[in-house]
Amino acid sequence: MNIHGKPHRSIEAEHATRTARIIDQTLLPHLVEWRELQTMEDAAEAIRVMRVRGAPLIGATAAFGLYFALRDDATDGALQKAYDVLHATRPTAINLRWALDRVKRAVAGRNVGERAEAAWQEALAICEADVVTNHAIGRHGLELFRAIHEKKGDAAATLNVMTHCNAGWLATVDWGTAISPIYQAHDAGMKVHVWVSETRPRGQGASLTAFELKEHGVPHTLIVDNNAGHLLQRGLVDVVIVGTDRVTAHGDVANKIGTYLKALAARAHGVPFYVATPVSTIDWTITDGIRDIPIEQRSAREVTHMPGVNAAGGREEVLITPEGTQARNDGFDVTPGELVTALVTEHGVFPATARALQELQAALQASSAPDIF
Repeated sequence: MNIHGKPHRSIEAEHATRTARIIDQTLLPHLVEWRELQTMEDAAEAIRVMRVRGAPLIGATAAFGLYFALRDDATDGALQKAYDVLHATRPTAINLRWALDRVKRAVAGRNVGERAEAAWQEALAICEADVVTNHAIGRHGLELFRAIHEKKGDAAATLNVMTHCNAGWLATVDWGTAISPIYQAHDAGMKVHVWVSETRPRGQGASLTAFELKEHGVPHTLIVDNNAGHLLQRGLVDVVIVGTDRVTAHGDVANKIGTYLKALAARAHGVPFYVATPVSTIDWTITDGIRDIPIEQRSAREVTHMPGVNAAGGREEVLITPEGTQARNDGFDVTPGELVTALVTEHGVFPATARALQELQAALQASSAPDIF
């Protein structure tokens, strides 16, 4: 996708130096700064402090991190140690474990001297596959958008889409998941407008989704999180689409905190609520999202303080609560599958039910796609 008119990906391999570079998303939208990842510790720190975020991008970054570790020490012990360090950085996103397992399988059984090269190639393959996957998700989502738009009965009408958090190209290697069909609809000439919720406390909607949509020229309006139900109630939203960090085998969805409330409001007002997800984000080992998905507990400071840019152009953080206020900061919530209209994957659109996902899993296994599991 584009930054200031130039095409980029959120993580880019530097083949000459065998490093990778990322956009430091903690500085967006006011500053676009690239950071080079050279070591496993660099990758782990970038994931932990959210210089990179979004389940697919976390997975891709972790894959490069495992390569860096194996480049320095490719023994079994070092491999497992690096795996454990990277896996512990973010507990909710399943793509982290999925990508690490892919790299681990790619080097298994190889001589120590061959492991680093195999890991590098696998990290590159994960990135390329992510781009193809997200474009396919966008194509399937675009068909849903077209069907909803046709029901409006006016080809010139605007399709009003609501999203939450950031599920665009900044959350993946390119295209994004929930934002991919928005980009493709816009590029196809459909009049699309996006309601972007701010996504407190870290403001991923305000700082990241709004940044992306502006760069691509997609009309959008930023709203405070608590405005979502009001807009749905007044008929100002045609469809809600969000991404996810983990989907259970029964269709429950973990996404950024605040997603569940949007799903409830969408159901109350008859608005379709779609979840865009690569199949790699489905955790086939669990069935009850509320019981089984670990919810990341983040720093209370993210709630009690607000970062921004002052009048002089400098970055600063200010306290917005009484001194010493206690705060709880759940990073995610779980939306039950019964509230999800459908899951939009690279393989098509599926009901968020145990039966539909079992059929999908069987079809994938029959097609020899072991890297999905």
